[in-house]
Amino acid sequence: MALDKHSEIHETLAAEHTSPAIASRLAAASNHSHLRDFVLGAIDGVVTTFAVVAGVAGADYPASVAVVLGMANLAADGFSMAVGNYVGTKSERQALEEVRRAEHHHIRAIPDGEREEIRQIYAAKGFEGALLEQVVDVITADERRWVDTMVTEEFGLQLEMPSPARAALSTFFAFVFAGFVPILPYCLPLGMTSQTLFAVSSVATAITFFLIGAAKGHVVQRSKWLSGVETLLIGGAAAMLAYGVGVLLHAMVPEARF
Repeated sequence: MALDKHSEIHETLAAEHTSPAIASRLAAASNHSHLRDFVLGAIDGVVTTFAVVAGVAGADYPASVAVVLGMANLAADGFSMAVGNYVGTKSERQALEEVRRAEHHHIRAIPDGEREEIRQIYAAKGFEGALLEQVVDVITADERRWVDTMVTEEFGLQLEMPSPARAALSTFFAFVFAGFVPILPYCLPLGMTSQTLFAVSSVATAITFFLIGAAKGHVVQRSKWLSGVETLLIGGAAAMLAYGVGVLLHAMVPEARF
């Protein structure tokens, strides 16, 4: 049984390392995936929105308050997170462009010094002698390849940065889509009490936490089950904290009614 499993793994790895498979994987690696933006936006959306719902339930406020505050949170926090992602991503792209401009200038102004940088970079990787000089000659023969090498090897930057607009939209839609789950039961004509609605919301949110965590595990190549449980526990901790604050405030200001 163990031998069959080992053989199956070996065959899978062999299929992934054929020349066409390698070329396809390397080409795909240069294209930015916005799945990370979507997952992070979804996690933040569910955590913050359910925290609002839990706080309202803890304070024993009417269900309508959960809807009003939850929707306001979706709009304001979702927009804020999207803008933050947009600005951060745009700043990264601008930093990359500035590094490229500087390296182009350095290559034209002091080519010998830049060649020496390439030489030392690859000498540190174990190249030496005639082979090292050949590597240096090949890289410095093309200015774009030369600059690309300096960008990745000297500064540790990616050659391609994600689109700020797409990153922002991915974050916003994920935040709104996942963040709406905790308040969805309150928007339906279920005819339940506030506490029952909170229980339904809690179950739906727990499932959403787990599914988002599993997706996050896929992104970072970790166990989907472990990542799902981890995200569920983190979200549960945030919900309990919000619920506790609601209970405390209700006890301190019992006359606060909506």
